Amino acid sequence: MPIVFLIIFIMLYFTTKDFTEATVVLLSVPFALIGGVYLIYILGYNFSVAVWVGFIALYGVAVQTGVVMVVYLHESLDRRMRDHELGKRGPIVLQDIYNATVEGAVLRLRPKIMTVCTALIALIPIMWSNGVGADVMKPIAAPMIGGLITSAIHVLVVTPVLFSYMKERSLKKGTLKKSRMALWMKE
Repeated sequence: MPIVFLIIFIMLYFTTKDFTEATVVLLSVPFALIGGVYLIYILGYNFSVAVWVGFIALYGVAVQTGVVMVVYLHESLDRRMRDHELGKRGPIVLQDIYNATVEGAVLRLRPKIMTVCTALIALIPIMWSNGVGADVMKPIAAPMIGGLITSAIHVLVVTPVLFSYMKERSLKKGTLKKSRMALWMKE
């Protein structure tokens, strides 16, 4: 598992091009882990290879939604910063960071809820199955179900708060700049 976390972090760094932001996105993994572990405990499953496969798949989904949330948040803030550079508005202030965070998070709310609901709709029937292979599929699906719920809460609530906090600190230090991810984001 440590190798999986290291690989995820390296990939996040290549995506965000910033260690701090990669760490913020990686925080969705422990939150996903919490929900997965609770559901595994409640259902009485042992930690087996199938459970670990479920956790690895869960980590991928959690990181993906975390990255998309950060992209939306950056897109909203970078748009304001680009307008300032073009002379269409005044300098960036704390209220701009709050507004950009809320705007980006709200734009990501429905897609995130739809992603979680779609995954849950697909996974819950596996938990009720009794046929051939159910003994292997249930331990794979269980951590994903529990982790998707806690990961959704993290990505929708905690990630925007951490993003806002990071950008506030950057603004106060005078180091606030457009995202390094902006190189591949639409201008």
